[in-house]
Amino acid sequence: MRRMSLGDFELSAFSDGVYPLDGGAFFGVVPKVMWSKKVVANERNFIRAGLNSLLVRTGKHNVLIETGIGNKLPEKMIKIYGQPAKLLENLASGGVLPEDIDIVINTHLHFDHCGWNTVRMGDRVVATFPKAKYYVQEGEWQHAQEQHVRDAVSYISDNYNPLIESGQMELLRGDREIVPGISVRVFPGHTAHMQAVVVTIGGKTACYISDLIPTRSHLDLTWVMAFDLYPLETINSKRRYYAQALPEKWLTVFTHDDAVPWAYLEESAGKLVARTA
Repeated sequence: MRRMSLGDFELSAFSDGVYPLDGGAFFGVVPKVMWSKKVVANERNFIRAGLNSLLVRTGKHNVLIETGIGNKLPEKMIKIYGQPAKLLENLASGGVLPEDIDIVINTHLHFDHCGWNTVRMGDRVVATFPKAKYYVQEGEWQHAQEQHVRDAVSYISDNYNPLIESGQMELLRGDREIVPGISVRVFPGHTAHMQAVVVTIGGKTACYISDLIPTRSHLDLTWVMAFDLYPLETINSKRRYYAQALPEKWLTVFTHDDAVPWAYLEESAGKLVARTA
């Protein structure tokens, strides 16, 4: 766990563990000779990807952003990705119980971002965080329901449909303030309706940017994952993010960086660099 203050808010980064991702898919059209200077791949060309969730304590609400892979992967996927499932254990080590969470925000509904939304209880699937209100974009949920051949494997309906049915998950339509100081903004590219979570208090801002910039190694505008459905939109969304985040010195929170959960971004010698906080 990493912890820091942002004005009167407290930010804590909790991990669901690490899992393997194909290096080529993680960096898209970027040649391996370039991305291998930033990350190390094993003999199967897999790199270690983190599973970072962000807990924001506002004093009135405990807001959990992203819930990792969880513990409901089918056997076929476990053989590929493993089953790290460390989030609840790590939250407990930080003194946080499921009942303490008031709000859960999913940036999108890929299996590695919302897995701990729910747990199996006998033959039922129920909310892991029983008192929480969950939020995601309506367009993201609709896309998940359509089960497109291109990305159906990324969606596991038990991670969200039971919450829709119970009324615990609210479907948003565009940018929205969730509670004072915490809002969501849609940044299309990875999916059409992926949202980032912006936390602002006392003139300071942090942003959980999700898969728009999954790690420090993806700062370059053109370093786009092969998983992105709309790579040109990813580039445009990155440009829009940097236009505000750089001059205003936002803290950027990375969803898949296994070593550094957050950093301040700066321009140096014509390139973007991450200065760890």
